[in-house]
Amino acid sequence: MTETQLVGLWNKCLQIIHSNVDRAVFDTWFACTKPASYANKVLTLFVPSQYVYEHIENNYVDLLSAVIYRIFGEDTVLNYRVLTDRQNQLVMDQQSEHQTKKPHSVGSETKVLVGNTTPPSVPVPVRDLDPMLRSNYSFDNFIEGLSNRLPRAAAESIAQKPGKTVFNPLFLYGASGVGKTHLANAIGLKVKELYPEKRVLYVSAHLFKVQYTDSVRKNTVNDFINFYQSIDVLIIDDIQEFVGVEKTQNTFFHIFNHLHQNGKQLIMTCDRPPVMLQGIEERLITRFKWGLTAEIERPNLDLRRSILEDKVRREGIAVAPRVLDYVAENVTDSVRELEGILISLHAHSALYGREIDMTLAERVISKAVRVMEKELTVDDIVNSTCEYYHVKTDSVFSSSRKRDIVLARQVSMYLAHKHLPSLSLVRIGQCIGSKDHSTVLHACRTIEDQLEINKIVEQAIDEIEAKLKTR
Repeated sequence: MTETQLVGLWNKCLQIIHSNVDRAVFDTWFACTKPASYANKVLTLFVPSQYVYEHIENNYVDLLSAVIYRIFGEDTVLNYRVLTDRQNQLVMDQQSEHQTKKPHSVGSETKVLVGNTTPPSVPVPVRDLDPMLRSNYSFDNFIEGLSNRLPRAAAESIAQKPGKTVFNPLFLYGASGVGKTHLANAIGLKVKELYPEKRVLYVSAHLFKVQYTDSVRKNTVNDFINFYQSIDVLIIDDIQEFVGVEKTQNTFFHIFNHLHQNGKQLIMTCDRPPVMLQGIEERLITRFKWGLTAEIERPNLDLRRSILEDKVRREGIAVAPRVLDYVAENVTDSVRELEGILISLHAHSALYGREIDMTLAERVISKAVRVMEKELTVDDIVNSTCEYYHVKTDSVFSSSRKRDIVLARQVSMYLAHKHLPSLSLVRIGQCIGSKDHSTVLHACRTIEDQLEINKIVEQAIDEIEAKLKTR
């Protein structure tokens, strides 16, 4: 049989199949098939993925075998050639578990009529699907900073045109509490606002895993897969939960492929980048990197301050700027921790009927986080010294030889050498007036000599050091 003859016979099969199923079913599952070969009563069909093969075998094999019986004849064996790696064009042959069979007698009619060819597992689309989104996680209250600027810009672009940008999938990663879930939810909320008809769903990877396991137990896997393949914007939170669960990964792989190939938007969050997901199949890792992989970093000081200011404004909490600064400086891990501290302060204030002052802030924070000592810098030393001697900071960096300025410069160099042992004399000189190391060495020896004979210098050093400890 020539290739042209084989294609002609398969086209006849497709015509009959088309008359027995809905247009959408035909376009999704059969239009993509092609005859690979026919020899010794063995028909091999090419199918573009493992999932297409499994779906046809599970749901349409009776129809397919009846049509093949009619067109290719009795005792025809059906095989599949499955594309397993699109990039490298790798295929795998698999034999059908069912034999071709004679169709029902229908006289001269074209239709095969092998019963209900639309599987009962295909659900009627649910119009009022609950997207499971959190209404308080919107773009409006997502505070932007350097640590999240790129992810936010991509998220807003996706919300305007879901599935139509190069950011598909969007893979957000970062430490716990930095705002991944908030940003993913914000996309979903905006999509529902702009496109109410779209089916948006937020689900944790853990819940997805539980749902899949339950569908296996109840023998409703097809229902599970068909439901997820009907989603327009799918948000999977904490995708690292898929590590080590091979069957769940395999099912998600097919869902991912279907959604992506049909222009649907996928958004995933994770606590680490794709390359660090040990225990996830490589084919999934590759797909995670198809779109944009963006890190949301821990918030810097400016962003932490902005988050706190926004929170107190929205909640109507009275907090002094100094207290906000203290919280922002000492609570550094995550946005979630920042908000938790603010809630604790508000609760203590309400319970004990007192203002949120520095004393309360220090007490609450000391019990919640480890307060890190700020690293001493040359600037800290220079500023404290100049403040003590009542001279302008700029003057210390100048070439002025006035007595009080020279003294402040020498004390600054001495204290920097004493309290910052990691800095060389050369580096200290560069930081204080661009002086050379010999000038610094001379300053240190001068102050050391003065400490032995001059009580005023000794007292000055003690007071400056005490101030540095409480900076």
